[in-house]
Amino acid sequence: MIQTPVEVLFQTFNETTRLLVNELECTYLEALAETGENIFQDDIRQENISEMTKKRLEKYYRDLVKMNYSAEDIRKAFQLACLKGMRENVQPNHQMTPDSIGIFLSYLINKFIGAKKTFTLLDPAIGTGNLVTTIMNYLPNHTIDAYGVDVDDVLIRLAYVSANLQEHPLQLDCQDSLEPLFIDPVDVVVCDLPVGYYPNDIRAAEYELKAASGHSYAHHLFIEKSCLHTVDGGYLFFVIPNGLFESPEAMKLHTYMKKHMHIQALLQLPESMFKNKQAAKSILVLQKQKEGVKPPKEVLLVNLPSLSNKLQMETIMAKIDIWFRENKAR
Repeated sequence: MIQTPVEVLFQTFNETTRLLVNELECTYLEALAETGENIFQDDIRQENISEMTKKRLEKYYRDLVKMNYSAEDIRKAFQLACLKGMRENVQPNHQMTPDSIGIFLSYLINKFIGAKKTFTLLDPAIGTGNLVTTIMNYLPNHTIDAYGVDVDDVLIRLAYVSANLQEHPLQLDCQDSLEPLFIDPVDVVVCDLPVGYYPNDIRAAEYELKAASGHSYAHHLFIEKSCLHTVDGGYLFFVIPNGLFESPEAMKLHTYMKKHMHIQALLQLPESMFKNKQAAKSILVLQKQKEGVKPPKEVLLVNLPSLSNKLQMETIMAKIDIWFRENKAR
């Protein structure tokens, strides 16, 4: 049976990672970053491994070089290996954004930025970089200067390796995104919002969206931080929990948005994408206010069908096109 390029790549990532897990006595994700770095550098960089393991790694890497792979093949295979590692080391906060959401976001970004072919992009909770590299792969005719921030050093390393293997320019910082960032405001922010409480009350006190008492919502603070790092007139694309506007702090969030941004669109993702109704999410599109930029006549509100249902998706796309003609030509 002939394997697809993604299957061949995944097998190589998986087998070489397994070899390094045993030799280095580290986690699967740590070993995956190591093998990815070896492939990118075309060199085995681990010194304390046996000759037998070194020879086996060399054979896997040699066989890999003989084939040509697209950036999208590499991204998908690396993502599968990341998912495997996350399942082995149960990390509930490390959930990768589904491919279909990344692809749909690239479509939305293209629609909202219009003729702009060069832009800057920030993901303040970049994780393994899968969402950002999906967008970069699906906007091949754009020049994107991308930035990513995450507090988890293993995930940042995986994002670094993945971007290198796909040959994408991506500047990464390993830090708490709610601390001061040394990144200039960008044209576009994308973020699958981390949902939960932010434990650092002293830092949270600096934000307008801090809680009146107790810990603040991290997802609210991420929205405010993202707004601060967006240029006037720039766009913000958030993957949000459906209950975002139903929490005790929702009124404060709504007031903040009204003060600083225009709500452009709210697109509810199909519940079939998620394990249960409580986990369901939507895409929220905001535009930072700018002198001379008016809000849309009406917010684009869409309940998305299954993204694999071609006929229903074509109907929705037609509706979105009409909205753009009526609202974005203003």
